[in-house]
Amino acid sequence: MKILITGASSGIGRDIARKAVTRYDEMVLVGRNEERLNSLKNELLVNHDVNIITVVTDLSIQENCINLFNSHKDVHLLVNNAGFGDTGKFNETSLEKDTAMINTNILAMHTLMKLYLGEMKKRNSGHILNTASMAGFFPGPLMATYYASKAYVVSLSQAIREELRRDGSKVTVSVLCPGPVSTNFGKAANVDFHFDGFASTSKYIADYTMKHLPDFYIIPKLEMKAAFVLSRILPPSFSASVLYSIHNRKIK
Repeated sequence: MKILITGASSGIGRDIARKAVTRYDEMVLVGRNEERLNSLKNELLVNHDVNIITVVTDLSIQENCINLFNSHKDVHLLVNNAGFGDTGKFNETSLEKDTAMINTNILAMHTLMKLYLGEMKKRNSGHILNTASMAGFFPGPLMATYYASKAYVVSLSQAIREELRRDGSKVTVSVLCPGPVSTNFGKAANVDFHFDGFASTSKYIADYTMKHLPDFYIIPKLEMKAAFVLSRILPPSFSASVLYSIHNRKIK
């Protein structure tokens, strides 16, 4: 059994690797930080007899996604986790960073899901876990591109789940939708997510995710489940107003 995790050098991806190491014979850890990937690999090998391959690559470049797939096709669990965010008014944030975000959060996820789904359907087995966010259910002023990118992840996952159901396929899909998490994400996005006691640790998210992997929506914490319900009830204009106020207070 082989698992491939993108964004494995830190945060949720790193802790999913720590949690999954007892379940898989082979692991492919993908990220851009070679030092962190090798450190994680060495840590995991201390107490576990598992074949671990590290791949240092930038998945915002589609060709790198295709090369990754061609090198590691026999994957049983794909963890589509690579991603990052940014904050600020849409007209003031960097177009270059927006484009890199879209390429990582959307294009890389889309490409890997498409390629691995085809391979899994041939075998009629496998699971794809896409990391989205509670942001995927709301409009996100001052984090507009990030929220929109995660809405894409949620929508695509919902659609592919139905296609697989109609085909009677044994391949399954999950979408992970955590709320604020205490990781390097906030630093990269220039926002402080340590607020109101809602932030989770990446270890908690990873533990919860692996326990609930058969579920389609994986939404850790009761508060986030309540937010999911509210996203189905509240008018988008009201949600946008509330989130603007929250983000405006938390931008560094």
